[in-house]
Amino acid sequence: MTHPLRFDDDDPILAQLRGVALSFPGAQEKVSHGRPVWFTKNQFASYGGHVKGSHGDTSLARALLFKPDADHRDLLLGDERFVVPAYEGAFGWLAIALDTWEPGWDEVAELVEESFRMTAPPKLIRILDELGG
Repeated sequence: MTHPLRFDDDDPILAQLRGVALSFPGAQEKVSHGRPVWFTKNQFASYGGHVKGSHGDTSLARALLFKPDADHRDLLLGDERFVVPAYEGAFGWLAIALDTWEPGWDEVAELVEESFRMTAPPKLIRILDELGG
């Protein structure tokens, strides 16, 4: 079953996030379940999601979904900007709505990098470290 696209390719937030995500070694983009996702061997970030328990809620339609380190996840959950998304949340992922909270892009890049480091193969992490990431 093909999912309808759940994003606008001309979205400036998506363009900025795409630039961040694709800057990591070996990063690629595909559309999964109607949303852009970035991956190496495993997914490390995606754009858009649902609030757990509510498919009708569109507050995460323009959100970054990412996988933080477990200790950092606990810390982030104390910040009202971060929520547990449906589906991915059960696997330790969090979301931040980029159109509501407008975090700095340095912060977004740090969240994406942490998620990349949690999911990428060691070889790609070594390359990132060699590049000064």
